[in-house]
Amino acid sequence: MTMREWHVASGNWETLGTACSAIRKVVFIEEQHVPQAEEWDGRDPQCRHFLLHVGDRAMGTARLLPDGHIGRVAILAEARGQGLGLRLMEAVMEEARQQGHDAVHLDAQTYAIPFYERLGFVAHGETFLDANIPHRHMSLTFQ
Repeated sequence: MTMREWHVASGNWETLGTACSAIRKVVFIEEQHVPQAEEWDGRDPQCRHFLLHVGDRAMGTARLLPDGHIGRVAILAEARGQGLGLRLMEAVMEEARQQGHDAVHLDAQTYAIPFYERLGFVAHGETFLDANIPHRHMSLTFQ
């Protein structure tokens, strides 16, 4: 897949939930074997959601919780390695700034720590299991 025109839409769960759910189902439930009960945690209606499109196709998603935590960052396999995850995260971080957050936080799968470090996040604390996948807490304070 070549990277064509892309854009990131943001909105509430009612507006973007169907498309975000489809991506999360593929990435987390099917690829990573996250139990459905853990993936669908009931917090989506309170979050701001982001949907990355390449051309007319939804290829990535993320959510911003009211407390400044970023979660459920997912890019479909065919769109990985093209810098789209960085674009998606930049949009989420900009929204967090606009909402007045001084910092953002996330729980990164350990293999993804270098990706988040490129954006300025710093890992802290011990490795822990979430959905049986090793994670670490990460934070980024806005300047």
